[in-house]
Amino acid sequence: MIRNRAEVVGNRVHEVALDCIEAAVDAAAPEAATKSAIGREDQTLTVGGTTYDLDEYGEVVIVGGGKAAGGVTRALESILGDTLSGGHVVVKQAIDTETVRSSVGDHPLPSDRNVAATADILETVDEADAETLILFVLTGGASALLSAPAGDLTLEELQTTTDRLLSGGVPIAEINAVRKHLSDLKGGQIARRAAPATVAGLLISDVVGNDLSTIGSGPSVPDETTYEDARDVFERYDLTPPPAVCNYLESGRDGRVSETPFPDDTVFDRVTNHLIGDNATALDAAAAVAREAGYEPLVLTSRLRGEAREVAKPLVAIAEEATATGTPVEPPAVLLAGGETTVTVTGDGGQGGPNQEFVLSGALAHDGDAVIAAVDTDGEDGSSDVAGAIADGAAISDRERAREALLANDVGSYLSEIEATIETGPTGTNVNDVIALAIPGPSE
Repeated sequence: MIRNRAEVVGNRVHEVALDCIEAAVDAAAPEAATKSAIGREDQTLTVGGTTYDLDEYGEVVIVGGGKAAGGVTRALESILGDTLSGGHVVVKQAIDTETVRSSVGDHPLPSDRNVAATADILETVDEADAETLILFVLTGGASALLSAPAGDLTLEELQTTTDRLLSGGVPIAEINAVRKHLSDLKGGQIARRAAPATVAGLLISDVVGNDLSTIGSGPSVPDETTYEDARDVFERYDLTPPPAVCNYLESGRDGRVSETPFPDDTVFDRVTNHLIGDNATALDAAAAVAREAGYEPLVLTSRLRGEAREVAKPLVAIAEEATATGTPVEPPAVLLAGGETTVTVTGDGGQGGPNQEFVLSGALAHDGDAVIAAVDTDGEDGSSDVAGAIADGAAISDRERAREALLANDVGSYLSEIEATIETGPTGTNVNDVIALAIPGPSE
């Protein structure tokens, strides 16, 4: 999976860290997650603890989107067979599907082809009736891939808004509060449009804490945020949306545009959402591989968040404590964490992403021999074409140059120069970031 593994392996400690990363990404594969969570016996489809009698439905369709939506859809096609009527999903990378149409869209910014594919999906949803079962697939990346500008808003205005939020260091939950209120699909509105059909939401989480309303901006989930909340995001982070976006949010606040549906709305009476995969799944797999290698694993958290360069420092401090005192774990050991950190871009920026900033900041701060590896499980760190990076303190020979790269948000250029970036290509999944700090034992 790691295409340039031979170039980035320095010693056995590097190998252990990379093995953990690969195991984490493999465990998050959408086909495996889907078949683990969904089963069928005769005409009874079981999703989690909910059963669906397929004989009760005249049509069974799959719609949705996200970076892992293609893998989920292929698994569903194999489970449902001839029972499946059709459908449409929007994906980041082309994937072969048999019954369900798949369209390739763009990420992280919405595009014309995203909007066109989403319009077709909404048409399918609008046509559903009480005898339709909609399997709504939603995975990381869906907030961009499923795009339906609200009112008279243009795609360009959505692109500008999204770009400013992403580059402004805004946490994903707050970004999605805005997205929900600039869309005809997000924030529970797919449920509104699907009623009275039965909807089974099948979600793979790419958000810290697995808040279902935040995954893909929650098209099938009740929304507790408001137009006023969306406006406050721009004020809180000192960002300016395009005038049309500002006007639309004000229209919603003043009641001239309908709010997204709240939890008590009857549109959710026949909607059940199921979480079928998340970051914890990936971390558990990484821990198992570390243990097999003779390293004691310690999963610190699956809820990591904050500015990447700052979040790295307390984690490497824990590694140093482990080396010095055997607390909280005795080396050889691997500290594991997952979540989603952010980068606030200053100046013109450059190449890189939060995982690369995490690794470089951690390596600069670390006083020890731990190897730090961090990747985005989708294979694309930020807007870069690498998954992340791996390094220890010894790899950073030109510390002044490294600090300059970090300050300029150009860590990708520096890490590429020292052959520390991790290349996987698109992985077809997305359960946030995975971080492994491999701490050698006394004899290594």
